[in-house]
Amino acid sequence: MIASLAGVIEQVGVESVIVDVHGVGYLVFASARSLGTLPDRGEPVRLLIETHVREDHIHLYGFTDEGERGWFRLLTTVQGVGAKTALAILGALAPDALATAVMAQDKVALTRADGVGPKLAQRIVNELKDKVGGIALGPAATEAARASGAASGGAAADAVSALVNLGYPRSDAFSAVAEAARALGAAVQFDALVRASLKELAR
Repeated sequence: MIASLAGVIEQVGVESVIVDVHGVGYLVFASARSLGTLPDRGEPVRLLIETHVREDHIHLYGFTDEGERGWFRLLTTVQGVGAKTALAILGALAPDALATAVMAQDKVALTRADGVGPKLAQRIVNELKDKVGGIALGPAATEAARASGAASGGAAADAVSALVNLGYPRSDAFSAVAEAARALGAAVQFDALVRASLKELAR
């Protein structure tokens, strides 16, 4: 099983890249976000690889960092999320934004990805919320998990709902309330928390 590839860029396409490793060209599928960060043709590159072996093919999926590969593995455990859909999600949301969206139960953020409708987005946030903390995804996921704890109490949850009702995206509201709750302490009242959260959003 291939875990990583180090070579030079031969060609970058819409959904994939060909990496030349000592004269052998490997076709590697990747998210639009990863493809957009690759160097120019002929330049050296190293990709982390997830190998999928099927009866009729062997596909390689490439990632520029461990966080993205970890999310790919996690996303593909959800029923209805195949490799293509997982890459679409990772193309629409960076790992830190994806962590926040899952912890905040922000279905709308997930529907930005091609092929993800409201029902699938709901399934993803339901199934992955409790799994995010159990996978090493780096500082972004750790921060999202902390934010979840800070924003899950009664006043905090009400404050998130209030901000969403005011028109703020759920992920943004979640992050702002979490930051305000950490600054003001667990005993903060609803009104003060909303005011502080609005200040966070205004920054």
